[in-house]
Amino acid sequence: MSHAKSREVTLAVRITDDLAKALDALRQTWKSDPAGVPKGLSCSESKEGQFVLVAAESAFVTLPGACVIKGIGAIELLGEEPAFEDGANSKSLLLKATADGWRFSVKFVPPIVRERNAK
Repeated sequence: MSHAKSREVTLAVRITDDLAKALDALRQTWKSDPAGVPKGLSCSESKEGQFVLVAAESAFVTLPGACVIKGIGAIELLGEEPAFEDGANSKSLLLKATADGWRFSVKFVPPIVRERNAK
């Protein structure tokens, strides 16, 4: 039985000006003092020069209609469907600064469903 490794789902979101300012401030902090980035968050730059922020499962919480990143702010999720399946593991939130604005996605490992002794 094969199991898919991980999945990445792009999120439909609405960000506030306060959140955009907090993300820009985090980018400046990372550039000037990489050790100043809060625990659970990691920053990098893509090959295209885009700022990439990854929030580990310990650094964000998903609520109905929102996702809160500790120390940064809340992201309003658009749509009614959950971002990932119940029982998903190794969740991480990816934020990428693109030419069109911020792109948000969530990466997770779906739950393993085993059918033992099924007849």
